[in-house]
Amino acid sequence: MFDWEEKPELNITPLVDVMLVLLAILMVTTPAIIYQEEINLPKGSKTKAYKKTKSINIKVDAKKRIYVGKERFSYSNFADSFIMLAQKYERNIPIYISADKSLSYGDVMYILKVVKEAGFLKVSLITSE
Repeated sequence: MFDWEEKPELNITPLVDVMLVLLAILMVTTPAIIYQEEINLPKGSKTKAYKKTKSINIKVDAKKRIYVGKERFSYSNFADSFIMLAQKYERNIPIYISADKSLSYGDVMYILKVVKEAGFLKVSLITSE
């Protein structure tokens, strides 16, 4: 016989298990989704080809011989020679200094100081990778 007073019990354990599995799948796959949109950028009013900017490369070898481009300078009179050479360059041109690793820190900082005192603003030290 059927008892109308009996309250049915709901077993939601399988439903919770399925939902937890779906949540785990969603959490694992969401970081792997890559969103990519194609963007059409407007054209500018002026189109100009990019020019490679001029730079000055200063190289110092292990015997303290200094090369600025193709010119060679001695370490002892580099300050005066570089200030004379710097007069024909603009002060915002980038300068790259690469020195031999056997040189002392003070030797490299002397060259950096001379370049800064000549008025150049963009000075970088080049290292090997």
